[in-house]
Amino acid sequence: MVAVKVEGLVKRYGQVVAVKGVSFEIAEGEIFGLLGPNGAGKTTTVECIEGLRVPDSGTIQVFGLNPFANSNSVKELIGVQIQVTALPAKIRVKEALDLFGSFYRRCRSTDELLKWSGLEEMANRLYDTLSGGQKQRLALALALVNDPKLVILDEPTSGLDAHSRRQLHELILKLKSEGKTVLLTTHYIEEAERLCDRVAIMDEGKIIALDTPQNLIAQSGELSRVEVTTDKFLPSELFAQLPAVAMVDCPSDDRDRKTAYLWTSDLSKTVPELLELLKSHQATLQNLFVARPTLEDVFIRLTGRKFD
Repeated sequence: MVAVKVEGLVKRYGQVVAVKGVSFEIAEGEIFGLLGPNGAGKTTTVECIEGLRVPDSGTIQVFGLNPFANSNSVKELIGVQIQVTALPAKIRVKEALDLFGSFYRRCRSTDELLKWSGLEEMANRLYDTLSGGQKQRLALALALVNDPKLVILDEPTSGLDAHSRRQLHELILKLKSEGKTVLLTTHYIEEAERLCDRVAIMDEGKIIALDTPQNLIAQSGELSRVEVTTDKFLPSELFAQLPAVAMVDCPSDDRDRKTAYLWTSDLSKTVPELLELLKSHQATLQNLFVARPTLEDVFIRLTGRKFD
């Protein structure tokens, strides 16, 4: 089933067109990512889906419902974590969950949500005493009080340290395992690659690519990079003969240099033959580093520039 359907979405702010004819569908049960630099139009698109902003043109359906004509019904089906959650400084974690749960006809128990988010020991803590990661976990728990079918997360890990981000990633993956549909906006490329079943890359109000992260990378034609360091010099001509290698950076006149850089279209063909090459020339492998192409490589190819 289609959880969200967006067709020809346009949103203007005065003379600025923030979203320019965006169309996509989100299947029920998938994690769908809107990936792009700041100002790409991700948040505006999400706010239109949530019913917070009225589009200038285009149509939106959430489980077959118009989020504007059927506002109350849609709100019962979705849970939202916005970029910045502002709660009273002295409200306790448990009180916040009880309060938000009272807004809906159907709600999950506070104790269940505390356990789900790993905040059981924080139940009586005041909001202003929580760390950034704890506040974000609470914000996610608040988005789940009505047991929504669709969970919308607008840059949920922005500003968090690496440990807190990993914790939140695990909770997002847990949502998928529970059968929830997740719409995630992010400007963290590795986050989209790790979490999302499909990704729409946005730039300047438009979707410039849409597919699974793996397919987008494969279709981009970008090459993987292999960095190999040995205990002896090997000329670049040897590396260039390896299968699937398109380019080698290993100047033959620099005999002190023991590191070679290879670019390959197929790691599974290059790396085994590379190891055989070293063995046949009695070269000891000291370091081997492999870097696959990323969604940022796709973005650079499409736009000619890096993310912000």
